[in-house]
Amino acid sequence: MEWFVDGDYWWSRLLFQRVLAAVYLVAFLTAARQFRALIGTDGMLPAPAYLRATSWRSAPGLFRLHYSDRLFAVCSWAGVALSAALVLGAADRLPLPVAMAWWAVLWLLYLSIVNIGQTWYAFGWESLLLETGFLAVFLGNERTGPPVLVLFLLRWVLFRVEFGAGLIKLRGDRCWRDLTCLYYHHETQPMPGPLSWFFHRLPRPLHRVEVAANHFAQLVLPVLLFTPQPVATAAAVGIVITQLWLILSGNFAWLNWLTIALALTAVDGSLLEAAPKPLPTCPLWYEITVIAIAVVLLVLSYRPALNLLSRRQQMNRSYDSLHLVNAYGAFGTVSRVRHEVVVEGTDEKVLHHGTRWREYGFRGKPTDVHRLPRQFAPYHLRLDWMMWFAALSPSYARPWFGPFVERLLAGDRDTLRLLGHDPFPTTRPAWVRARLYRYRLTTGAERRETGAWWHRDFVREYLPPTRLE
Repeated sequence: MEWFVDGDYWWSRLLFQRVLAAVYLVAFLTAARQFRALIGTDGMLPAPAYLRATSWRSAPGLFRLHYSDRLFAVCSWAGVALSAALVLGAADRLPLPVAMAWWAVLWLLYLSIVNIGQTWYAFGWESLLLETGFLAVFLGNERTGPPVLVLFLLRWVLFRVEFGAGLIKLRGDRCWRDLTCLYYHHETQPMPGPLSWFFHRLPRPLHRVEVAANHFAQLVLPVLLFTPQPVATAAAVGIVITQLWLILSGNFAWLNWLTIALALTAVDGSLLEAAPKPLPTCPLWYEITVIAIAVVLLVLSYRPALNLLSRRQQMNRSYDSLHLVNAYGAFGTVSRVRHEVVVEGTDEKVLHHGTRWREYGFRGKPTDVHRLPRQFAPYHLRLDWMMWFAALSPSYARPWFGPFVERLLAGDRDTLRLLGHDPFPTTRPAWVRARLYRYRLTTGAERRETGAWWHRDFVREYLPPTRLE
């Protein structure tokens, strides 16, 4: 069928697949390096207990057959290796069925991880990676032309990501409507980056321009993705530029990079180089498979489509346990004040007025006021992100914060590897406590005088001194 493929997207598909494979690589690497402390057999939220409490239907995956920390590690590092090979173009050198199976294995491995990840894997970009990764199975390789139906579905995903985020803002916090949200956001976002201090100190009129540009990027450009070329390409380029701006201003794991990958599928690749002529012929079984999958996904799309139209729009929701079609959105509400939970320990057995408490340092979230925030994205620091939620409300941390403190008291190596600084490298603390502080970025004058990037004030006790019984 001549309509089935479009050679103008030959290079767009290639770039999309390489970026997606790189995102997969980072996701599997994050899982491999952090899982033992988070969801391992002795982790804060153990996967075996979760598997016993849930069913195949609610959380399908390979670990339903058997779970062990060793098997999880094997699956994670296998995902790293398979993703790295795809970045190098391995799938284009293989027969089409083998290439499709390769992408399918990556999707299945990551689905199995997400479905036992619990609150640590409840972020919107997990579902986005799975939905995008499932479509990549049917995108073909050099032995086929880029299938139009899959390209359309990838644009539909991008539309929901951007348009959903735009609508949730307009329906949410008033500051998005009066263009003032970025007076606060660069300071209060979950994990600031090395340039966030400078973004926060931009003149307020520029912050208003930022918000207006964001509305244009999320409410206008997604619609233009479905217009004829070269308008669709211009819209995709605009989205890419917006995502690069977000990458510079903060740490949002691989969300921005995955959004860039999706935007590449709308770029007219013939602007770079013409596709091979004639295009490779697609096998009939492949065409039938792609058409069937497209029909199923379009039918399933009615729920996220209705969600976009709803006044009670939900963000970052999966409508099925396979994460095939999801709802997305971000920052419907923007915090005006930044709070941080600071965790401290002491090795003194008996507490008194002069007890010396020493702080645990985190890799990404602010603790030391003199430490410039680091760039970690696309790598995802799951504990640091959840600590941000913990500061918003103790209810977010109730399932895991107690086990976290217990592991600090026990000197658990896997937990300590998640931190940036252990104040007890040769011993274990006798007591651990947590205190809530208000953090704000320093002014230019304060920065010059003190050398500090942050200023903080004590708010209240978050967790009283605790010890192992």
